[in-house]
Amino acid sequence: MPLTDFGLDELVDYRPQSAVPGDFDSFWEHTLADARARARAGEVRVQGVTERFRLRTVDVDDVRFPGWNGAAVAAWLLRPRGAEGPLPVVVTYLGYGGGRGLPTEHLFWPSAGYAQLMVDSRGQGHDTPDRGAGASEGTQWAEGLMTRGIEAPETYYYRRLITDCVLAVDAVAQLPGLDPARMVLAGGSQGGGLTLAAAGLCGDSVAAAMPDVPFLCHFRSAVQISGEGPYVEVAKYLRWHSRHRVDQTLAALDYFDGVHFARRATAPALFSVGLMDPVCPPSTVYAAYNHYAGEDRSITVWPFGDHGGGYGSNPPAQLEWLDGRGLAPKP
Repeated sequence: MPLTDFGLDELVDYRPQSAVPGDFDSFWEHTLADARARARAGEVRVQGVTERFRLRTVDVDDVRFPGWNGAAVAAWLLRPRGAEGPLPVVVTYLGYGGGRGLPTEHLFWPSAGYAQLMVDSRGQGHDTPDRGAGASEGTQWAEGLMTRGIEAPETYYYRRLITDCVLAVDAVAQLPGLDPARMVLAGGSQGGGLTLAAAGLCGDSVAAAMPDVPFLCHFRSAVQISGEGPYVEVAKYLRWHSRHRVDQTLAALDYFDGVHFARRATAPALFSVGLMDPVCPPSTVYAAYNHYAGEDRSITVWPFGDHGGGYGSNPPAQLEWLDGRGLAPKP
């Protein structure tokens, strides 16, 4: 697979100008204020399910917390058995098109001594449907979810999903055995974009952020240059509505751009990028990275990496990075 974008020498200085909507901050302040008001009417529910999965070294809880419109969002809470808490916790967001799956798929972080909250993606798995207020508004023209409600920021799908991700951060304080002061946000692809969004919206609540090959960044360029993956859904939509919806659609996407969230995020951050990534072209990743507001930021570059980035080599790099910031579990 060849390089899909600029070379590394150009990427390190790539800082495109992008116009932030004038009401970007107020849009999200009002969105989250309303969501939190509705969430207070619900409760965080925790049910132990370890025995169901026959695990001996990891304890598993099935968690439900109030998300968008107060509806329950599913998550797995995994903790190393016998560890003395409170534990640092990695709140993990998922890639596009996948739900939380089974807890047996998510054993890396508890094996390394961390707690992990694996957050389901509404409408993408089976445990958190995308329904209720807001979900039925707007259209979904192309396959997938990228165009659901895309006519306006108020109805766009990612308004609901990003709100869920922020409320997952809020829920950590109500879960057993966790240290909210050592909360790390992480995820790859869509999960990387959601990590940036939650880091930008949650401020000092976040101790560190680790967005891998992040999606949802630099939309205006990504939908033009990406050859594979979810950005193509938007390109298909605009192909058929190009005469009257391009400006409207791109203006709506500006409210969900990881570049704009990165400008508001201050937690220490470790990015990763694959220079041969056809799904999230490296320039879109660097657009967010080079605009990231936090002073403690670094990026792991995989020169021959595709959308899988560093694959199995990336988690050990993350462990080393977290240890260097005092976020490793106590021995």
